[in-house]
Amino acid sequence: MGSMLILWIVWAGVLAILLILLAYRGTITRYEEDQIFLDDCAEHQKKEQTEILAKVSKIQPFVRIATGATCVLTACIIGIYVWDAVHQMM
Repeated sequence: MGSMLILWIVWAGVLAILLILLAYRGTITRYEEDQIFLDDCAEHQKKEQTEILAKVSKIQPFVRIATGATCVLTACIIGIYVWDAVHQMM
């Protein structure tokens, strides 16, 4: 297998992981409120919102890592194709 094929497979895998993480985060935050007014008897709603925020903050570093890895791999793929095109023109 060529190095470009391996690079494309790795890129597709990282992108799939990123999309799964984004879908999971979207599912979690579906019930998150932007602004919530709670009185003393609505403690369970506060607890639910706190749990949602805890889950989101737990996966956020993985989303950032997968996003960065996807960007770096995309830049590498584009760079290799540009490098190859420049060498073929000379």
